[in-house]
Amino acid sequence: MASDQYETGLSIRKEVLGDEYVDAAIAKADDFNRDFQEMVTEYCWGGSWGRGVLTKQQRSILNLGMLAALNRPHEFKLHFLGALTNGVGIDEIREVLIQIAIYCGVPAGVEAFRIAREVFQEEGIDVSRMDSEGAE
Repeated sequence: MASDQYETGLSIRKEVLGDEYVDAAIAKADDFNRDFQEMVTEYCWGGSWGRGVLTKQQRSILNLGMLAALNRPHEFKLHFLGALTNGVGIDEIREVLIQIAIYCGVPAGVEAFRIAREVFQEEGIDVSRMDSEGAE
């Protein structure tokens, strides 16, 4: 029987990453990694994201910085899309990526901007004509 924290985590995980992604990750779980999938859902999403003190936007911004610093491009891309889903604005994302470059190093910033462009293109978001305030 799933715990309340697991159910909270599953709900938040789906809100941020999308039902399709989460359902596929859980469906692909087998005897080898099922416990890991349950742990990620219960503790990362339910035990951390589910605490409520920080907003989803704040957690997304934190994740982008940490994943860039750890050089985890696959997870960075996933959480970049989650940041957009959570309402982190394009102007805010640009500032986060600039700060990543300063604190994590220019190569991390280059990779973060590369992934951002890739996600923007995949999502049909045109950022080529942003004004100085970040609005299109």
